[in-house]
Amino acid sequence: MNLTSPSVIAGLCDEFGFKFKKKFGQNFLINPEIPKKIATSSVGDSRPCACIEIGPGAGSLTVELASLYDKVTAFEIDEQLIPVLEKTLAEHSNVTVINSDILEVDLKKYIEENFDGYSVTVCANLPYYITTPIVMQLFESGARLDRIVVMMQKEVAQRLVAKAGSTDYGAITPTVQYYAKTTRLFDVAPGNFMPRPDVTSTVVCFDIHKEKPVTPISEEYLSRTIKGAFALRRKTLQNSLATEFGGLSKSELAECIEEAGISPSARGETLDLKQLSRLSDVLYNKIH
Repeated sequence: MNLTSPSVIAGLCDEFGFKFKKKFGQNFLINPEIPKKIATSSVGDSRPCACIEIGPGAGSLTVELASLYDKVTAFEIDEQLIPVLEKTLAEHSNVTVINSDILEVDLKKYIEENFDGYSVTVCANLPYYITTPIVMQLFESGARLDRIVVMMQKEVAQRLVAKAGSTDYGAITPTVQYYAKTTRLFDVAPGNFMPRPDVTSTVVCFDIHKEKPVTPISEEYLSRTIKGAFALRRKTLQNSLATEFGGLSKSELAECIEEAGISPSARGETLDLKQLSRLSDVLYNKIH
């Protein structure tokens, strides 16, 4: 069964009474080379290996993952797609489909109970509106993950791989850099989907750090420092940080910035992760 064929997809929709739902951002791939390319990009050299897929749709990517991984678990939020997947994945005994919202799943617990001893990858074609919350939940879950490969809106991908000082560089960039090395793999044009989206997609790979690139005194303060530094773009770092560290006077904030080896006239969006981490340590020590 060719799950990237528009006629096959239409037939499945008719058979199971399935209708595409905008609220779930459902766009199925209709170019067979794309799911193959995503699956191949996601798998590493370690064995045994397992993959968690988010939003399998009709299963075009799932089938490719099943051929490369020892175990695959696909979390699908739309209960109407479960009978579709039961049919399309019937021949793949190494695939488990769970009808659940990934944001409500205790991923750390699931991996501990089901993938002990496995190298674990997450693979997903995410709805554009919820890409960042899902990616951040994956990072912050404490789950033992080796790699995350995600298809997302091109503009979001550009922000994730941006360099400090560039137009696309924002608070999400150093936040993600703290957890993983981010690589932009390839773009996917709107014509590769059914229904056709309005924007270009990009596949991004996150290789999870075995050791973090910085070791802040407090992760909470690093998060607050990043949030504060980007709160007022094009304003000085001192003024922007005041939105998050209002308990410190402007002169105290200026002292912290200088102590961290940063120019008092710098703007938050020019700071890289190491500078932000160093500044967060100074702020932590100042307050404590």
